[in-house]
Amino acid sequence: MILVKRRIEFRDTDAAGIVHFSAFFPMMEAAEHEALRQVGLSVMQPTAGGGHRTWPRVSAHCDYQHAARFEQVLEIAVSVTRLGQTSVTYGFDFRCEKFQIASGTITAVCCDWSPGGSLSKIPIPDDVRAALQRI
Repeated sequence: MILVKRRIEFRDTDAAGIVHFSAFFPMMEAAEHEALRQVGLSVMQPTAGGGHRTWPRVSAHCDYQHAARFEQVLEIAVSVTRLGQTSVTYGFDFRCEKFQIASGTITAVCCDWSPGGSLSKIPIPDDVRAALQRI
């Protein structure tokens, strides 16, 4: 598990100053990116031939338990909840002070993108799999 902190910005909130439900999805993605950086990976890893490995999302889900407000600091715990042959599912646990705010998941598939624009699903390479197991 990797812990990421994020202050709630004004753009994340509705007219009442409460985090809008849709704001949790970019927060999950940003927390995923930070977790990947912490284990030496990126969502766009260069590959031979000028392409890159990328991780298109195939599923995203979020459940909400408690309101969070402008300028509060969220702690987002990121973990890998499932590591398949070609996909990874991340779990996200949002907390603020003593409250469970929300929980969610994102599933992404390992793909190679070539400079010609083709996208091909591939098995997760062993070195990437080892890094993901540290999340």
